Amino acid sequence: MGKAIVVVDDDPSVLKGIGRILKHYGFHSELFSSVDDFDSRARLNEAICLVLDINLNGKSGIELRRQLTRSGISIPVIYITANDSGTIRKAAIDTGCIAYLTKPFPANALMKAIEKAVAESSRAQ
Repeated sequence: MGKAIVVVDDDPSVLKGIGRILKHYGFHSELFSSVDDFDSRARLNEAICLVLDINLNGKSGIELRRQLTRSGISIPVIYITANDSGTIRKAAIDTGCIAYLTKPFPANALMKAIEKAVAESSRAQ
């Protein structure tokens, strides 16, 4: 199996939909419905990027990104959220995300962000 797109979202329908989009475009995916599931099973060394919901059952996707960065894990992040605000958007952008998408978003917006991550990944190698 090649490199995967890692997705963390606590909404099962969003998770399933993103999984289908990624499969349609020929990407492998690792789908996680919680931060705990992600923490215990994600293989970020095999990931192209991380698609990360900002609000995860009382946990913060932005804080998860900060924890990864503090741990020395550098991976392109695409934030997704249904609760957009200027404050949240600024906090997300300040963590160095490559995209910030507001739900519902079109498949081509997600794919454009993933293409950017793929380009960054190939430059880093």
